[in-house]
This record gives sequence, structure tokens and C-alpha cells, in this order.
Amino acid sequence: MSVGSSAERPEQGPVEYRLAGLIFYCFIFIVGVIVNITALWVFSLTTKRRNSVTVYMINVAMVDLTFILLLPFRMVYHHQDYWPFGDIFCRVMSALTIFYPCIALWLFALISADRYMAIVQPRHGKELRNVPKAVVACLGVWLMTLGCTVPLLFSDHDPDQISNFTTCVKMQDIVYLRHDNAVNFVRLIFFFLVPICIMIGCYVVIVDNLIHGRTSKLKPKVKQKSIRIIITLIIQVLVCFVPFHVCLLLRFMGKGQDGGFSTWAVFTTFLMNMSTVLDIILYYIVSKQFQDRVISVILYRNYLRSVRRKSRHTMSNMTSAMT
Repeated sequence: MSVGSSAERPEQGPVEYRLAGLIFYCFIFIVGVIVNITALWVFSLTTKRRNSVTVYMINVAMVDLTFILLLPFRMVYHHQDYWPFGDIFCRVMSALTIFYPCIALWLFALISADRYMAIVQPRHGKELRNVPKAVVACLGVWLMTLGCTVPLLFSDHDPDQISNFTTCVKMQDIVYLRHDNAVNFVRLIFFFLVPICIMIGCYVVIVDNLIHGRTSKLKPKVKQKSIRIIITLIIQVLVCFVPFHVCLLLRFMGKGQDGGFSTWAVFTTFLMNMSTVLDIILYYIVSKQFQDRVISVILYRNYLRSVRRKSRHTMSNMTSAMT
């Protein structure tokens, strides 16, 4: 980029950042597409007995896949150091950066509430833990999150106007939203603190019931499965979402840099994107079919078994022919 052009265009970060982003998003795209398409196939088409958790897993995979399928546009941007897709699509990408963590955290909160009902209130939970009510809950989360993020598409303050929309700075640094801080703080409270508090509350009660032996009527497999789901969600939230929202809060408050490139903001955004791949752990724990049909295919177990059977059959035929 020439000196004259760099004076007219907002800072997009060093070459090392763009190269790292290109490699990282390529990895996320390849692995994420395979994992989440397979999850949709397993939970939507091959699962015989659907329940509330199955509905939540389908929605998690749909959200992940929606986010992942737009990553190639980011990769083109990092490769060319130029945004060729226009202002409207840049606004969509920027809004999606806010949309994904908001809806993901609320889906995790619904899964946590489902585990609470399964362990703490197993009798009354059967009335609430059914497919129709899970569908209504997910639909409500989708509408609520869309209603909160769609206005971002029509924001008047746009840092990319400086470069005549040949950049998409607002996709990688949403500090430009600082002029509307009241809405942003409400969004942080309702789409970050509230679902986090729901998850913490559910987990505290679940752990208390497990410690004091109030779940003796539950099968050991149900307990183990629920504990694994809880641990997975806690780790995923702490690693992928908490740093992103803390950085977001600090940027809105004007701490640190006032705009432009921020290594911390880039790193936490990478962590947030990584959640789309880490969901494979959740799928693996929830679904026995995902374990049997997907992991076995990935590890080529079925393929190796078939090869071994054919080789044994061939050797036996050769032995019988020689005798």
C-alpha cells in the first residue's frame, strides 16, 4: 500500500496480522463446515428420538454454519488487503460479528437450563423439556437477537466512508459503535451478563444437588453426560466469549487505543471464531450417534475394519487354495 493511499484509508493492521488471519480462517472454515454439516445431518436426519437437547444442537450447528460460510469473504479481505464486496455486505459482516456471540450465549443458556431441569427437577422437567417448547424457545432467541443486531445495518456513523468503502474496518473493529454506547451497554448486559448469570445459577444449583446426593434417582450415565456438558460449556464460554466481551467493553469505554488496529481486539475475535469448531466437543458428548457415525468416519475406523476383513478373507482363500 502506498503512503498516499494509506493516509486516506484507515489502518487495517500489519501484514503479519493479515497472514495469520488468512491461515486461521482457512482452518476454521474447513474444519467448521465439516463438523457442523455433519452435526446437522446427524441431529436432523439420523436421530430417531428427538428431544429438547437435539433441538438446541440443531440451532447451535445452524448458527455456527451461518457464521462459517461467510468466512471466505474475510479470507479474501485478508489476502487482498482490499474489500471488493461493497458497503452493504460489509455491514452484514459487521452485524454478524455481534450477532454470533449474542445468540450463541443464549443457546448455551437454554442448554444449561435444560440440564438444570433434567437433574434438579426431573419430574417437572419432562413437561418443559420437549421438542415443541424447545423450538419456541429457540425461535424466541433468534427473533430477539435479530431484532437487536439488524439496526446495526443502518448505522449512520461509518469509518469506511473515508476510504470510499474499499475497506471494511468495522468488520474487524466495532469501536465505531461507541457513539451509541447506551444501546451497546444494554446489549452487553442482556446478551452477555444475563445468559452468563443463568448458566452460573444453573450450575451452582446442579453442583449443590450432586454434592448433597439429591440426584440419587438419576441414572449414572445421565449425571456423567450432564457434568460433561456443563464443563464443556464453561470452558468454551471462558475461552471464546469472555475475553471478546471484556475487550468489547474496554473499547466502548475508550480504554487503550481510540480506534484502528488493536492486537488484543484481533486476538479475542479469533478466540470467538474458534467457538464454531469447539462445538464438536459438545456434539460428541450429547449424541451417541455423532460419536458412532462421525468420529468413526473421521478416524477411518470403518474403512480400516473393511480392509482388514477383506485381507483376512483373501488370506483364508489363498490358504485353502494351497491346501
